[in-house]
Amino acid sequence: MQTGFKSVYQTTINAPTEKVWQALTDASIVKQYFFGSNMKTDWKVGSPVLFTGEYEGQTYTDEGTVLEYEPNKRLSFSYLSSWSNLPDETNNYLQVTYEVQPEQQGTQLTVTQTNYDEERAKHSQQSWAVVIDGLKKIVE
Repeated sequence: MQTGFKSVYQTTINAPTEKVWQALTDASIVKQYFFGSNMKTDWKVGSPVLFTGEYEGQTYTDEGTVLEYEPNKRLSFSYLSSWSNLPDETNNYLQVTYEVQPEQQGTQLTVTQTNYDEERAKHSQQSWAVVIDGLKKIVE
């Protein structure tokens, strides 16, 4: 499996950086735009990150670890989707990074995911567009 691909999704959100950051890190807000996922973490580096829920009648548990956390700037976590059907091994985890930066029009958000094959990288960009559109509807 090729894993050298990454997807990058970047957009401007017409809201203050602090509000965008809260929408990325507050579980009650994440649930509203991230396919109904229940996110559980304390955002301390080294702590677990869990996403649980039900999608199309199937329950799921996606897991990872907080890798970086710099409030109102950058956070990063590893991520293994239960939908991937891959074994729980380090090299099967993706890395997700959120970066926020103030702009005149609001906040620039960059979402990067790594450790993909080419097909999954393309699909990921489309998925992030849907997710972040949902986030925008909440904070703008």
